Amino acid sequence: MKRFNGVNVYPVGGDNMGKARLWTCLCLVIFSGTVMLGQAQSQGEGKTGLVYWIPLNQTIEQGLTAYLERTFSEAEEAAADAIVVEMDTLGGEVNAALDIGKLIGHSDIPVSMYIKGEAISAGAYIALNADTIFMTPSSAIGAAEPRLITGETADPKTVAFWASNMRAAAEANGRDPDIAEAMVDRNIAIEGLTERGELVSLSANEAVEYGMADNIVQNQQDVLDEIGYPKASVVEMDMTPAERLARILTSPYVVPILFLIGLIGIGIELFTPGFGFPGVLGLLAFGLYFFGHFIAGFAGVETVALLVAGIVLILLELFVPGGILGVLGFIALITGIIMAAFDAMFGIVSLMIAMVVSAVILVLSARYFGTRGTWRKLTLTDRQQNEAGYVSSRSYKELEGKRGMSVTPLRPSGIMMLDGKRYDVVSEGAFVAANQPVVVVQVEGSRIVVRPSGETVQFHHNES
Repeated sequence: MKRFNGVNVYPVGGDNMGKARLWTCLCLVIFSGTVMLGQAQSQGEGKTGLVYWIPLNQTIEQGLTAYLERTFSEAEEAAADAIVVEMDTLGGEVNAALDIGKLIGHSDIPVSMYIKGEAISAGAYIALNADTIFMTPSSAIGAAEPRLITGETADPKTVAFWASNMRAAAEANGRDPDIAEAMVDRNIAIEGLTERGELVSLSANEAVEYGMADNIVQNQQDVLDEIGYPKASVVEMDMTPAERLARILTSPYVVPILFLIGLIGIGIELFTPGFGFPGVLGLLAFGLYFFGHFIAGFAGVETVALLVAGIVLILLELFVPGGILGVLGFIALITGIIMAAFDAMFGIVSLMIAMVVSAVILVLSARYFGTRGTWRKLTLTDRQQNEAGYVSSRSYKELEGKRGMSVTPLRPSGIMMLDGKRYDVVSEGAFVAANQPVVVVQVEGSRIVVRPSGETVQFHHNES
């Protein structure tokens, strides 16, 4: 306490207050420096995060869709910060590319495309659906003209449809739609890039120059740097063995072969006794077809139920003859096959071709090797020949005028005993009691006409 002009003055805080203010200022300076240093380090080193790395280094086929759906779903469940698809493909099926492109375009997680080699044809469309595209110096993108399985260019309608999808994918991600369309349609010319009659195919440098790719990178680390996660934890995905098998079994080149093996195997069982290796092989072929399409997501529970029902009915046909169970089993099997196909029309056409080819093979086999087993039960193979003693009907002309005894009453038909043999006969009109003498008055083929022998006998001969 101090006195000032006779008044007591009490200092507020005194020396302690000054020290507190000094410490507060120092703390603020230290905190600000720490924050600024952390931001500087963050900017210098980049962010950490979780990145899913998905390779797509094969032909684009229907079996890939299930694989990518699984990996994208796992990335979402893990709350991944980014997805990188590593691509090196020369293309493939249009329908498969459309499904994969939609999957990428609708992803809630940012998707980057790392073109390590080629992104040709269907691969170019898939790449254009990604948020960002990075290419290695030797990579290329483009030449997406749709072609038939024979290698010929698709019809103009298909080309226009595919070109419109390419444009849409490019526009959705801020890329030049005209260049994207020119990758499909030869009739589009891009000044300084391509002339009419040529397809656009871009090198890495050209793709970056024309805005169809974002940058050129050398390796995985460069990609992570570009997307802002240089220190990210990378989860590298791969196809499971079942997915690899499904990819093969759903191939448009393999499906008709499975149909052919299945139909021939089951068909052979109709020509051979019992149930052996051909039948097992046939059922195995159809089983592999359903398995592949089930794993790929095309076949549901109902198609599996039809498969099981068809197989059971066909097996029952071996033990319960009649043909009905076999027909029903075959119908169930065919219906399930068509329902399981990724494209119903493709399934029908493939199945029809396989049925025609297998029918030709089975007919030729039956002709040269004969028929046995279940098929023999359904066909008449015996022939009646006169040389072997077979006649259409026996003639009893030699009985005319001979006398016998009625064994049963003739009303008018009955049985007569003649020369120790029994004959089916008919009375000429009158009732004849049993144990009465009768005489044969007329024979027409196997029809023997008699009358009581007490009457005058007049023979009736056909003039023919």
